[in-house]
Amino acid sequence: MRASVLVEKGHPLEVADIELDDPKEDEVLVKMVASGVCHSCLHAADGSWAGIPVPIVLGDEGAGVVEEVGPGVRDVKVGDHVILSWAPACGRCHYCVTGRSQLCEKQAPTRGTLLDGGTRMRLKDGTPVYHFGHVASYASYSVLPASCAVPVRKDMPLEQAALIGCSVMTGVGAVLNTAQVPAGASMVVFGAGGIGLNVVQGGSLVSAHPIIAVDVQKDKLAYATSMGASHGIDASQDDPVEAIMDITGRGADYAFVAVGHAGAVKQAMDCLAPAGVCVIIGLPASGTTVPLDLESWVRGERVVRGCKYGSAKTHDDFPRMVELYLAGKLKIDELITKQYGLEQANEAFADLAAGVNARGMIVF
Repeated sequence: MRASVLVEKGHPLEVADIELDDPKEDEVLVKMVASGVCHSCLHAADGSWAGIPVPIVLGDEGAGVVEEVGPGVRDVKVGDHVILSWAPACGRCHYCVTGRSQLCEKQAPTRGTLLDGGTRMRLKDGTPVYHFGHVASYASYSVLPASCAVPVRKDMPLEQAALIGCSVMTGVGAVLNTAQVPAGASMVVFGAGGIGLNVVQGGSLVSAHPIIAVDVQKDKLAYATSMGASHGIDASQDDPVEAIMDITGRGADYAFVAVGHAGAVKQAMDCLAPAGVCVIIGLPASGTTVPLDLESWVRGERVVRGCKYGSAKTHDDFPRMVELYLAGKLKIDELITKQYGLEQANEAFADLAAGVNARGMIVF
C-alpha cells in the first residue's frame, strides 16, 4: 500500500510503498477513504512533541471501510463503514468501566506501536514503520485495534465522517462532555483552528452566550463567526483579556484553549470570572509550563482542567455526532475548505501551519 511517511523529524514527508501485515488478534484492516490534516501530526513532524519514533505514518483523524478482521473480533465486520479513533479502549480497566474510556489504562506501551508493542508496517528493506495515534491514517490502508474502528450508519458520507474522528469530537466534546456548559453561560475559545471551530459550534449546540473567538488571523475569526461565534477578538491587535472583560463584564464562565501555546493558556486563565473553568485542549511543546497565581484561584474558586479527546466515549459519541450531522444540527461540510491527494501531504502541512484552511483533508 501507499503511505506518506515521516522519515526524519523536521523534514518533508515522503510517499512510499509500505508492506502491511494482516491484522492480528482483535485487530482490523481498514481501506481508508479520507483523513483530516491535524495539528497533532504537524507537532509530531516538526519535533515539538518528544517521544515520537520514526519512520512513522502520521494521521489520527480518518474514516474508511473494513476489509478484513483478525481473530477474536466480535463487534466489527467486513464491509462496515467506520470512523477511526486514536484512543483504544479495553472495556475492562477502571477508566473504561467507569465511563472514561479515553483514559484507558491499556494504551500501547510506546508511542507509535499497536497494543502488543509491535507494528504492522515496514519499508521494503524490512525497517519497521510506526503507527501514529494507533491509526496511521495517512495511508491507503491501515491495521488498527478493533476498538479504534467505530461503525457508523452507511448513509453518512465518509469524508465528513473522518473529521468526527478527532477535531469534531474533541471540540464539541470539550463543551458537551468535559465542561458540560449550561445554556446561557459565557464562553471564550482561544484558537479558531479545526478544534477551536468545533468548540465554537459546541457552544452553539448548548446555547451558550456570548461565544467569543480569539485568534491572531482575521480569516480564522470569520470562520468562527460562521460556526456560531457572537464575537471575534484579533489578538494581534487587541489585548484579549481586556476585550473579554469588556464583553462579559465579570469575565468568562468557560475558557477553552484550542491551540498549543503557553501564552494562550495564561490569557485563558486570566480572563475567567469567579468560579470560571479553563479547559486546556491544545497540547504545547513537551516540557511547557505556565505560572499559576494560586491566591486568585483559591479565592475565586476557579478551575483549570485538561481535556483529552473531548472526554469521548467513542462508541456512543461518534454515532451521536453522525446523527447530529444528518439532522442538520452539526456543521461539517463548512469545515472542509480544501482537499489534497496523498502526494500533497506536505502542501497540506504548509497550509495548516499558515492557517489557510478551516480543515484540510487528504482524500484517497
